[in-house]
Amino acid sequence: MSVPPESVVPPPPSEPIGGDIPAEERTWAMFAHLSALLGALLTTSLGALNFNITVAIATLVLLVLSAITFGIGLIIAIPLWVIIGVAWLVLTIIAGIKANEGVRYRYPFALRLIK
Repeated sequence: MSVPPESVVPPPPSEPIGGDIPAEERTWAMFAHLSALLGALLTTSLGALNFNITVAIATLVLLVLSAITFGIGLIIAIPLWVIIGVAWLVLTIIAGIKANEGVRYRYPFALRLIK
């Protein structure tokens, strides 16, 4: 059985997700996501890099502790993750404000891995 070509209906054009979002808003959203990558590539702030590496190491150590103790370490890890997260947020905001003021800021605790 053959179907005549005029009876074949093409599929509707696919609409991108969020098709009703204005182009300017989508552009700013894209820039917001890509700015982290651009900042990582262009920054010369070794203090910020060392601080973020220190936070990542502390987080991974707590994760390994939790895995090795079969979850019992979570009793220690979860409160420390909260403290580390809040400290990371506060210190990053302070550093950003100081950088905007043109003042050099040194994180209070950071391993000096990269010099």
